[in-house]
Order: sequence, then C-alpha cells, then structure tokens
Amino acid sequence: MIDDVERLIPHRGLMRLVDEIISVDEKTAVTASTVTESWPMVEGGAANCIVLVELIAQTAGICLGWKEPRKKEEELAGTGWIVGVKEAVFHHSEIPLNSRIITASDRVFQVEFYSEIAGTARVGDETLAEVKLQMVQSDSNVNEETVS
Repeated sequence: MIDDVERLIPHRGLMRLVDEIISVDEKTAVTASTVTESWPMVEGGAANCIVLVELIAQTAGICLGWKEPRKKEEELAGTGWIVGVKEAVFHHSEIPLNSRIITASDRVFQVEFYSEIAGTARVGDETLAEVKLQMVQSDSNVNEETVS
C-alpha cells in the first residue's frame, strides 16, 4: 500500500475519489476507492457509473505523475488533463454506496506529452466499466522514455 495519493494527483476534498494506491509504476497503476455519499453523482443510495471515467482518470494521473526514483522527496506531481474519452463501456448504471472499487489503468501509448490510457473499474470479480482515455501532461511531469 502506498500513501502518496495527494502527492501524485491535484484532487482534494470531495473531488479526490482515490482512497489508496495499491501499486504503481511508470506504465500502470492500481487503486482502491469506496463509494460514499460525498462522491459526485450520488443519488438514491448509489453513484452513477459515469463517475468511473473520473476515477479511472485519477488512477491514470497517479501513474503519469509517478517517477522512480524521485529526484527530491518534496517533488510533487505535475499537471495533466483529460482531452478525450475514446471509448467507454459501462456494464452497470449505478454503484451502491460502500462498494469497494478496484481501478486499474495502463498506459498503452505515449508520445511526448500525449498518452492513451486503458482503464477498468471492478467490484470483486465484476467489471463495472472499461474506459479508454486521451490525456496530456505538462512538460514538468513527462517521463523521459516513450512507453509503447
């Protein structure tokens, strides 16, 4: 378990959906999150599955912001943005409160500041969503090597 969520993504307060980093390297990240009433798009005891796009993006941001080894202990993550959702397949319309979601992201393509991410969100063995994102990063946050 890695306790660096706020060092790797800029989200705070109610917009930080990731609770825990399970694993991370320069190409992949796996996180855990629990659906709470404070999440965006919660109504009637469940969250709308569209919020999983943001959760997968935050997991991808953890991967994109992670550098090993870190140059300085106080180094913070750079900034990145979602510039497109290439594909999103939702297998459910809502997620009950208190569900523990495991989210995985995989950087499948990168050139300079642009990355394509494939992500999944699961509860137990059940896949909730599969999402392909296009993301860009500020130049202070880009790994030197291209991942392919």
